[in-house]
Amino acid sequence: MDLGLSGKTAVVTGASKGIGLAVTRALAAEGVSVVAGARHVTEELRQLSAAFPVRPVVVDLGTAEGPAWLVAEAVSAFGGVDILVNNVGAAHPRPGGFLSVTDEDWISALTINFLSAVRTTRAALPHLVERGAGSIVTVCSVNSFLPDPGVIDYCASKAALANFSKALSKEVGPQGVRVNTVSPGPVETDLWLGEEGVASTVGRASGSEPGEVVKQVAGSTVTGRFTRPEEVADLVLMLAGERAGNVTGADFVIDGGLTTTL
Repeated sequence: MDLGLSGKTAVVTGASKGIGLAVTRALAAEGVSVVAGARHVTEELRQLSAAFPVRPVVVDLGTAEGPAWLVAEAVSAFGGVDILVNNVGAAHPRPGGFLSVTDEDWISALTINFLSAVRTTRAALPHLVERGAGSIVTVCSVNSFLPDPGVIDYCASKAALANFSKALSKEVGPQGVRVNTVSPGPVETDLWLGEEGVASTVGRASGSEPGEVVKQVAGSTVTGRFTRPEEVADLVLMLAGERAGNVTGADFVIDGGLTTTL
């Protein structure tokens, strides 16, 4: 299926690993020139840039100036932007409960999960409008509507992100820019499975092995497993491409049936 992506330019945030790397790889395979923003360039991203028109950009998207600089690099390198994928984010379990979450924790969560997307979108939007047919796909989370006190600041920041995306879709739709979100459940990435990921942190707090934590969470899904990054990437590409040309203001859940409500 031709998604109508070939020849376009995309900006992907948090592109060095996990979902961001999978999205970057999938876009490149479809003939998209990708500006891949990350704090560190991993070997996988470096190899991808050697084989495809992928331009890694080392940038801290948690700073006020980082997002605008990333978009400026894309415009300088490829003359504009057609697609923005807001992917960067982080979750830190709070086994000590709400009272253990400091102001600094709240600010950090809101900055990386919400403000980074707001700032990158603000920088990219004029260029998307100029093209007349831009697409913004933001990686949100099922936690935007499934609150979990164990990641209370993450949930709040993702809820803000979902609300922002829906509101923006109403403003910029008439200008030819589509805005959609993808909400994954647990995904096979370092956020969950890394040495300092959710499974390890929860395991240490509860006296369980990380593998047992993963098994328990996977058992809460209908499919009995975590989502793979490539599966999230496929959904992002569908929304970014012309096949979804009349889809905007929508959220697409990919959680293996974890969400049991309508």
